[in-house]
Amino acid sequence: MPYALAIFDLDGTLADSFPWFLRTINDVADRFNFRRVSDGEIEELRHASSREILTRLEVPLWKLPAIARHARRLKAEAAAEIPLFAGVETMLRTLSENGVQLALVTSDSEANAREKLGDAAALFSHFDCAASLFGKPAKFRRVVRRAGVQPGNVIAIGDEVRDVDAARAVGIACGAVCWGYAAPAALRALGPDHVFERMDEIVLTLCPGAVGRISGA
Repeated sequence: MPYALAIFDLDGTLADSFPWFLRTINDVADRFNFRRVSDGEIEELRHASSREILTRLEVPLWKLPAIARHARRLKAEAAAEIPLFAGVETMLRTLSENGVQLALVTSDSEANAREKLGDAAALFSHFDCAASLFGKPAKFRRVVRRAGVQPGNVIAIGDEVRDVDAARAVGIACGAVCWGYAAPAALRALGPDHVFERMDEIVLTLCPGAVGRISGA
């Protein structure tokens, strides 16, 4: 199936923010009075869904908007500490040059997203940012409408269980990357349409006729 539109997640998919998250999460926990994360449970949480993580950390749903706003402020302050994964810009440019529209749907702000992406931000035709933890399906639908593409020609690419769930909720294909927040085994267990172990596999899958491979991946 040819894909005319690729909707990307940012953190853990294009931007290597997991180390920053690990350095920051317990400060956020102290500020908002939910349970701190011990080093020994990090891998276990990578196998859990978003709702399971909230339950285990005892995070009330009503606090999520305030936590999200605070996290966006912290990310803005730490933008220089959060690089793109190797090969991201080349991958995005290759997709764009081969006729694939690019969209970004993220829980981060558009300003933060553009700063992280740098020059690569210009490759995106659509931004729909500041998504709530469970608000991606509505944003996926809006981006698909704006792009004027049939759902059968759209793929959402992310690194978390909720990214796969959101894609399925709106009837578009889902691709899961193995270098982000969720454990690869947790993502594979959901049976996504595509699993990407390397950055260049995104191009090879979406643009099989593209020449060359992604450098640095």
